[in-house]
Amino acid sequence: MGRFFEDYGLYLAWLVALVATGGSLYFSEVKQYVPCALCWYQRIFMYPLVVLLGIASFRNDRRVVPYLQSLSIIGGLIALYHVLEQNVPGFAAPHMCNVGVPCAAKYINWLGFISIPVLALTAFVLITGLMIGSRRSKTF
Repeated sequence: MGRFFEDYGLYLAWLVALVATGGSLYFSEVKQYVPCALCWYQRIFMYPLVVLLGIASFRNDRRVVPYLQSLSIIGGLIALYHVLEQNVPGFAAPHMCNVGVPCAAKYINWLGFISIPVLALTAFVLITGLMIGSRRSKTF
């Protein structure tokens, strides 16, 4: 099973980034959900992953993995903060999202705990894990 992730980790990470980007565009462009400030920051770190992971997958170039991991980890930390802001009372700084849509607002609440930031956090964690798995066997 480890060899599978070594061989296809970049491709799978690209698919996750593609689905996450498609999902965020669906929520904003089709469902007309206005993104909050933290959602925009998460998008800033997710959208380039689609292009860069696509190129890296096509070329089977693992040299970019450390750079892409940094994007994924930073985006994941922003998503984690967003999840905590939505679910832990009093967690957010009062000045964080005071203009526009509040970051604590939940557009979706599937199964009582799945919100858009939870979906983003899941995508960032999956991408980071897949890149770690794809990086293991290859020497740079």
